[in-house]
Amino acid sequence: MPELPEVESVRLALEPVMVGRRIVRARLFRRDMLAWDARGRGRAEAGMLGGDRVVELERRGKQMALVGESGRSLVVQLGMSGQVLVLKAGSRSRLDHVHARWVLEDGTAVLFRDPRRFGGLTAIDAGDALERRWAGLGVDGLVVTGRDLHAALGGTARAIKAALLDQAVVAGVGNIYADESLHAAGIHPLRRGGGLSPAECGRLAGEVRRVLAEAIDAGGSTIRDYRGAAGDAGGFQSRHRVYGRGGLACLTCGRTLDSGTIAQRTSVWCRGCQPALQGL
Repeated sequence: MPELPEVESVRLALEPVMVGRRIVRARLFRRDMLAWDARGRGRAEAGMLGGDRVVELERRGKQMALVGESGRSLVVQLGMSGQVLVLKAGSRSRLDHVHARWVLEDGTAVLFRDPRRFGGLTAIDAGDALERRWAGLGVDGLVVTGRDLHAALGGTARAIKAALLDQAVVAGVGNIYADESLHAAGIHPLRRGGGLSPAECGRLAGEVRRVLAEAIDAGGSTIRDYRGAAGDAGGFQSRHRVYGRGGLACLTCGRTLDSGTIAQRTSVWCRGCQPALQGL
């Protein structure tokens, strides 16, 4: 599933294309891919900001929002296989599984494609509706501090890996970057989250920020479906030190990497670099 770096990479690519430009046509090809906030249903074109000028592209965790000058916004969630692709004026696309298309005033087309349909779009009303929608998310992973993390863990008995996957704890971190950050911080994924000291939380938060930033610089990680706005694959997967490498040698100490299931997700760690406390 695309995580914060993949969504941020798409947002950064879309910013110079969409911000400041009016959406002259918006078309939805599958009605079930567009949800509505509490105001109820309306015209699909209006919900997709048809006729509106895009003034900002915001992101919180794994969610991105197109914000129109009207104050309305449209939340885009990539889900497992979602892609937002840009086609220059005059270009033709023969892609399948395209569920929505926006045409900008300069002729550029932006497509939302999602073969597995776990992602989607949500039309948000003007005012503070977007902030209300995002109120349940934790601090964004790019800015999380040790103090934020320690407070969010709040003495939880959950394994720290499971806690990191909870978007109310840290927004934007998923399976890939949780494994990578825990390894870099030297913290075993089965450690009780509430048992981490303030110093350990500070170290882990620092590694979360660093790993996410480096992944953004590399265009994200492409494991299966993820593609950037230009259709290109990310490059950070070649830098993964533990994720997806169970049974191979740790790139730091050489020990064989362990793997197991934590919070229904396959997790990988190194017993040498991430020692477990007795009783965890």
